[in-house]
Amino acid sequence: MAVYNAVSKDTESSPEQVAQLVNSMIQEDLLYLLAHSIRLLPFESRKDCQSVFSYTFRFKPTHSSSPEPPALAHVVHRRPEVIVELCRGYGYQESAMPCGVVLRELLKQHEDVAAIILHDESREKERAISVDEIDPGQGPLQSGDGVFWKFFPWIDGGAFEELLTRHKALVAIYLERNFDLFFSRYNSVLVQSSSYVTKRQSIKLLGEILLDRANYSIMTQYVESGEHLKICMTLLKDDRKMVQYEGFHVFKVFVANPHKSPPVHRILVNNRERLLRFLPTFLEDRTEDEQFTDEKSFLIRQIESMGPLPQ
Repeated sequence: MAVYNAVSKDTESSPEQVAQLVNSMIQEDLLYLLAHSIRLLPFESRKDCQSVFSYTFRFKPTHSSSPEPPALAHVVHRRPEVIVELCRGYGYQESAMPCGVVLRELLKQHEDVAAIILHDESREKERAISVDEIDPGQGPLQSGDGVFWKFFPWIDGGAFEELLTRHKALVAIYLERNFDLFFSRYNSVLVQSSSYVTKRQSIKLLGEILLDRANYSIMTQYVESGEHLKICMTLLKDDRKMVQYEGFHVFKVFVANPHKSPPVHRILVNNRERLLRFLPTFLEDRTEDEQFTDEKSFLIRQIESMGPLPQ
């Protein structure tokens, strides 16, 4: 309660008092204890805990020469287990919301936090990886057991999208190095999910990832796969229009690619007649969406003009 009172706007505290309290929290490892135990607290206490984290990670002493808030610097360089425990808090209904709010705030501003989440593979009670140990372009490939991979079922929480779209250069290197594992998990857990919300959000996010210029090499590798195209074409036949719509924006990347791989070229040519019958009436009620109508017409022309696969 003393910690919450110090950071609450309803209580007047001098910067010196707050700095002293933040320093004590660091020395006593209170941030880790809160992150590890937040799910066990009563509802109101979890809300207070969220406020403590948010304020503490932003607080900088008045005359500090460091560019980073001291609590954040301590966590990313010396106590990354705090970040990992906040991520694990997503796995519990009681703590998913406060942990998610804190993580989204951190991910919006701090690439080091994203790097820790992406690269840490520690288990419960093991030492987590610090930002000083991370070299995005080097080191072993991911096993799929780290904390980042636990985020896939939690896509509805928002932090997953923030993580994959905010720090573009870092994520592009990570996805390129772990391409097969990432998209295998992404397609099976998310794109082919039985949950409408999960399915729709994941397809929309997939389109954003592929169409981002920072991910050009990832996009070219993704659209070379005939299996990826088959999954995408199945989405076009979904009985829910928004799934069809989001799937269309992934499908168009395959068709518009001027350097189609032989498997992709073969699938499109073999299905040309069916596609040319299907696309003209596809989502035809979107009459006010001129961009969609233009893109659909473009894809029809591209498919019409495709010749046989070169020998």
